[in-house]
Formats: sequence, structure tokens, C-alpha cells
Amino acid sequence: MQRRWRLSALSIAILTLIGMLAGAGFYLAKRALDVPQQLARQGREALQDVRRLAEAFRTGSVTTSFTSYATVVSGSSYLQFATLSQIELFERRDSTTLLWGQLALPDVVVEARMPVAYTYYLDLDQPWTLRLVGNTVLVTAPRVQCNTPAIDVSALRFEVREGSVFRDETVVVESLRSGLTAMARLRARQNIGLVREVGRRRTEQFIERWIVNGYSDGAAYRARVVFADEPVSPGPPAPIPRPQ
Repeated sequence: MQRRWRLSALSIAILTLIGMLAGAGFYLAKRALDVPQQLARQGREALQDVRRLAEAFRTGSVTTSFTSYATVVSGSSYLQFATLSQIELFERRDSTTLLWGQLALPDVVVEARMPVAYTYYLDLDQPWTLRLVGNTVLVTAPRVQCNTPAIDVSALRFEVREGSVFRDETVVVESLRSGLTAMARLRARQNIGLVREVGRRRTEQFIERWIVNGYSDGAAYRARVVFADEPVSPGPPAPIPRPQ
């Protein structure tokens, strides 16, 4: 009786082992059949991702997508790229005459010295043009603009360079003081040439980062930026090979 019980237990163990092996074999066979399908599906999804950037340019949605992204990242409708800090010297020469122009009084020359910070930006609400040529995104960005110059009034100093006992120098000083903001705005426009190339590089880097973040093959593309107010565009972009 004991022997029969042992044989029965052995038979059950063998049958259980055969069932487990059969189940494992079925599972492995099913996985082997599923793998090509999964690889094919993943391949199709990757191909669709690769086509997204080119498709976005064809449908014209890429510019809207970029401006929306840039607005969120920058926190405003301005893409600021440079701040230029300078010690500015502004001068005012005041001349006057008496007796209907017959008697000229000595000139008064007053100088103002102060630190000024100029912040330059691109307006995201202005027209942008993005065009795909090979692996290069050609971008026409709005003209470079400047915020209201920040004058450090705590460090503002006036100096009378030329004076006269016949003239009221304080009037000339106050006249210069009232015109400082306007003169700083003019200087900001004159300084655009100093920050233009910095702005070009920063904008190109910003657009390339957006492409990398938004598209699976974004690392294969480069951006080239010109500004709307530039009289002559840079030469044609050099071809950039795709990574192997």
C-alpha cells in the first residue's frame, strides 16, 4: 500500500513537472511570436516620431509650437538674451546770446556719469518664420529690441565741465537730467550691434534645444537665425550630416 502511494505521488510530481514545462514552452513560443510584432510596432512608432518634425513644417504648425514653447519657458512674450552694463557719460553744451544775438555768453558744459543696464530681447508676438532645408532650420526672427534702460540713480553724478559767472549752471544741469532717459534709449539702439551676434547664438541654441526636447530626431538638426532688420542675410548654411 505504501509502495502504491509512493508511485502515485511520483506520478503526480512527474505530471506536474510536464505541465510546468509545457506551460513554459507555450509561454516562450508565444513570446517568440510576439517579439517580431513588438519590434515592428516599435519601429513604426519610431518612424512616425522621425517624421514629426518634417510633417510639422509641412503643416505650418511648427512656428506656433515654437512660440508657445518659448512663451512658457521665458515666462513672458519676450525672449531676453543679453544684458549690457556700461558706465555712460552724457554731455550737454548750452549756448545763449543777449541783445538779439549780438552778444554771445560763454557756453556751459555739463556732464552726467552713471551706470546703465540695457536688456535686449526678441518679441515672441512679432512674426517668426521657420523653414526646414535639409537638416537646417532657417529662422527669420523679429528685430532686436531693448527694454527701458535701467539707470542707477544712486550712482548718478553731475560735473560742470565749463561754467560762467554770467550763466545759471543749475538750469543746464536740470535740463540734462530731464533728458537722460531719452539719451539712454538712443544709446541702447546704438549698442544693438554689440549684442546682435550674442543674440543670434543664444536664439539658435534656444531653438535647437526646443527641437531636441520636442522631436525624437531633433539632435540631427541645427538652427540658423537672421533678424528681420538685418540688411543682408548670412550666407547659405553648410550642410550638417545626420549622425550614423
